[in-house]
Amino acid sequence: MTKVEYKHTEIAVKKQLGQNFLTDRNITKKIIRISRATPQDNILEIGPGFGALTREIKEISPSFTVVEKDPKLAAFIRSEYPDLLVIEADFLKTDIEAIAGNGKLCVLGNIPYSITSPILFKLLENRNRITSATLMMQHEVAMRIVAEPSTKEYGILAVQLQAFFDVDYCFRVGRKVFRPQPGVDSAVITMTPKNHVPLSNPEEFGRFVRCAFHQRRKTLLNNLKENYILDRVAPETLKLRAEALTIEAFFQLFMSVSPRT
Repeated sequence: MTKVEYKHTEIAVKKQLGQNFLTDRNITKKIIRISRATPQDNILEIGPGFGALTREIKEISPSFTVVEKDPKLAAFIRSEYPDLLVIEADFLKTDIEAIAGNGKLCVLGNIPYSITSPILFKLLENRNRITSATLMMQHEVAMRIVAEPSTKEYGILAVQLQAFFDVDYCFRVGRKVFRPQPGVDSAVITMTPKNHVPLSNPEEFGRFVRCAFHQRRKTLLNNLKENYILDRVAPETLKLRAEALTIEAFFQLFMSVSPRT
């Protein structure tokens, strides 16, 4: 069992929580600069751990909210930073709307590898309560988020997130700056909700994208024909694979089809 100790607090690292603790302060300072967080922002940190990023946020904002699932780490943060609101809970079950109150949240975090996609989709669902999200995650996942059409990384994650956010890959973080050291590198990205998205039903768009990518090697026709009426779609478009479509082309295709009842 791997154990990590910091300031007389020792925890047994829980693999299921994806616990890898950042040790390089240059990285945390860089994350804060990129986030452009200000004292006026309502800041939410996901998974503070031993507070590497928390310490830098505190330089900007004296009081903000952190969500930490591990009871021992939550107690550590309460002890080190008594001015913070510490929510001891699973972020995936946390009420973002309640934390945001009447405003919007500036989200930061070194998010666990094991639940990166669920966290991203939770932020997607709550995008109207977010001004920006600056997140460190597994490098491979970051590349999938910022991927361009006609690449092997371009898929459901890229389309769903790029449809509603402006996403930027910021920088790579080597595995050696973590304890315990993970088997992969990390990366920092930013996501800023778009002001206007030409969709009246975002949830149905999500289902449509998943259906379009259901089997990557198949054409749009083969992936969509069982669930959607395609009469208004150009035949040449239906011969393409989902990975060939830009975000704008996905919007146009979605608005041209009708779900089968």
